[in-house]
Amino acid sequence: MQRRQLLRTSGQALAAAAGAGALSACTIRRAENGGSSSLPQVRWRMATSWPVSLDTIYGGAETICEQVKAMSGGGFTIEPFAAGEIVPGLEVLDAVQAGSVECGHTASYYYVGKNPAFAFGTAVPFGLTAQQQNAWLYQGGGNEAMDALFADFGAKSFPAGNTGGQLGGWFKRPVDNLASLKGLKMRIPGLGGKVMANLGVNVQVLPGGEIYLALERGAIDAAEFTGPYDDEKLGLPKAAKYYYYPGWWEPGPSLTALVNRTAWDKLPKEYQAMFSTACYQANLGMLSKYEQRNSEALLRLRRQGIKLEAYSNDILEAAKEATSVLFADLAADDASFRDLLERWRLFQKETLNWNRINELPLAKFNTRAEGGEG
Repeated sequence: MQRRQLLRTSGQALAAAAGAGALSACTIRRAENGGSSSLPQVRWRMATSWPVSLDTIYGGAETICEQVKAMSGGGFTIEPFAAGEIVPGLEVLDAVQAGSVECGHTASYYYVGKNPAFAFGTAVPFGLTAQQQNAWLYQGGGNEAMDALFADFGAKSFPAGNTGGQLGGWFKRPVDNLASLKGLKMRIPGLGGKVMANLGVNVQVLPGGEIYLALERGAIDAAEFTGPYDDEKLGLPKAAKYYYYPGWWEPGPSLTALVNRTAWDKLPKEYQAMFSTACYQANLGMLSKYEQRNSEALLRLRRQGIKLEAYSNDILEAAKEATSVLFADLAADDASFRDLLERWRLFQKETLNWNRINELPLAKFNTRAEGGEG
């Protein structure tokens, strides 16, 4: 479909400039009206997929709300709600679509059951790093493509967070080879979950707040969430001792802010620009926080005796092959997935060719020089 074709220039990349313009417009209006803004008072609610205890990922939602309030001088306020307070964590899109809330903060791959192409809005197995993902969303036409997909569900989408490269999950017992995965019950969403299912894993999809109890009580044998900082907060190291890497299914996953399109269309243009800018800030700010906090948390976990293990080559090779088969099957069944996959693959190829020259050689040298130890 024409509206789903990727554009080469992203409107989202201009969010910061638009926000600055909005602030100037608001200042002018206040001056013209004796210091009071002519913009209306707007009150929204934001449902999220996160528990409050995960301060960095839930903090992305809080950042949006705080920045919108600050930029509007209190004229536009949004109240965030944790998973379960309004709707369960995996039903944010449904609430936004229905208009039960005006906006939400979630991960688009939670909704691959509605459209498999939603996976590209978060992460796909063996996909893009965080920086590559942002480049694709803001400059490669990715967000225009996602926004077109969400339009079918009455929502607009904005990149609004990134956890950075994730680790490969917590296991109650070692998974030394491909055969070790057979029959395991594991919490893992998105297309990564579908790949694991093809490798013999019994896949479960649970919101973050429910993972610890399921793992601790034996309802599941393994689980992944984000990385050391959030996993530590969820208590996962208390329920399983084997921590695997790399997180091949989520090398740089984005989070998404969704807005009901009817509510969006009613917003003054200044408020729209403020919301876009706040999402941009939440996206970049969250990634920076995770980069620091995950490195510190990993050191703490290693000092506690957590067994940090690498996935075996046979698991990685089988997962890579299963990913290729899954992509081919989804592309054959869904035209929107096929179109998006072709364009996404072209972007990945081009950016990998660049990163092989500008980043990887130095990263490999630095890793060898430092010995890879903290």
